[in-house]
Amino acid sequence: MSDATKTNPGNFFEDFEVGQVLEHATPRTVTEGDRALYQSLYPSRFALPSSAEFAASVGLTRPPVEELIGFHVAFGKTVPDISLNAVANLGYAECRFKRPVVPGDTLSTTSEVIGLKENSNGRSGVVYVRSTATNQRDEIAIEWARWVMVHKRDHDAPAPETVLPDLAPAVAAEDLILPEGLDFSDYDFTAAGEPHRFDDYVVGEKIDHVDGVTLTDAEHMMATRLWQNTAKVHFNTEARPDGTRLVYGGHVISLARALSFNGLANAQLIAAINAGSHVAPAFGGDTVYAWSEVLDKAEIAGSDSVGALRLRLVATKGRDESMTLRGEDGKYAPGVLLDLDIWALVPR
Repeated sequence: MSDATKTNPGNFFEDFEVGQVLEHATPRTVTEGDRALYQSLYPSRFALPSSAEFAASVGLTRPPVEELIGFHVAFGKTVPDISLNAVANLGYAECRFKRPVVPGDTLSTTSEVIGLKENSNGRSGVVYVRSTATNQRDEIAIEWARWVMVHKRDHDAPAPETVLPDLAPAVAAEDLILPEGLDFSDYDFTAAGEPHRFDDYVVGEKIDHVDGVTLTDAEHMMATRLWQNTAKVHFNTEARPDGTRLVYGGHVISLARALSFNGLANAQLIAAINAGSHVAPAFGGDTVYAWSEVLDKAEIAGSDSVGALRLRLVATKGRDESMTLRGEDGKYAPGVLLDLDIWALVPR
C-alpha cells in the first residue's frame, strides 16, 4: 500500500497566489568541486574564477566561482516549488549579483509570487516570481525575477485575476554593485588572454564568438542534476509528448557565456542580467554558437579602473555569421535559442 500524500507532486498553476511566499528546501554549500565540474561542462576560461592568483591581483581576498554557478544553485532550489510541472522557463529580469559566491558559502532561496496570467488555452498559465538567494550570514548574494509557464492540474479550474508585474527593462548602471576590493589598476592582460579593454568596445558593434559546442543528453542532464534542478522535462522522456529531454535553459546560458570568452575574455564578472528570453527549445544533438552585441557602456562611480559593458548575448542553433536577431517581421530569426541582456565588468 502506498501513501501519495508523503510525496511532492509539485505545484500546478492553480496552486499559486499573488503575494505567496515560498521558502525553498535544501540549502546548498558551494565547493571547489562545483568550480571543477563547471569548467568540465562548459568551455569557460575567464581568468578571475579560474585563478586564485589572478583574483588576488585584482583585489579579491578569495577567488569566487563563476556567477552562474551561484545562479544555477539558487535557481535549482526554486524548481520543486515553482517549475516542477513547467512547460518551459520563459525569461528573466532585474537580476543582480550583489556579492561574489566563494567555496564554502551556503545558499538558500526564497521566492514571492508577483504575477499570474492564465493562457488562452486554459491548460496552463504563466507564473511570475521574485527570488532571493542568501548566504550563511543572511547576506543577499543574488536576486532576480523570472516567469515560467506551468501546467494546470484541473483544466476546468477558474482562471485567477491577471496580475502582470512591472519589471524594469534594465538594471540601471548606477545600481550595479562592485565586489568589495575589486581593482583592475594592475590588470594582467596577458594572463587574461586578450588585450581589449573598455575603450576598445563601441556601442553597436557585434562580436562573432566563432566556436560551437554540440549538446549531449549526458552532459546537460549531469549539469542540471549538479544544480539539483528536478524539473521533469529535463530528464523524463515521458514528460513531453514528443519523447525528448528539454535542455535546461540555464545550461544554454552557461554555454553561451563560456563561448563568449573568444572576443570578451576581459568581461570578467557578470554584474546583472537585465533581461533574458529562452526563444526556442534546445535538445541533445543541437550545436550551439554565440555572438554578442554591445548595447551600452557605463563608467562605474567610485572606480577609475572598472567599467561596465551592457551586452546582448545571443545563442543560436547552428552558426549565424550574419548575426541576425530578428527578421523584417520583428520575430526572432530562425535558430535563435537565447536572447540575454547582461552588464559585465571590464578593465578600463
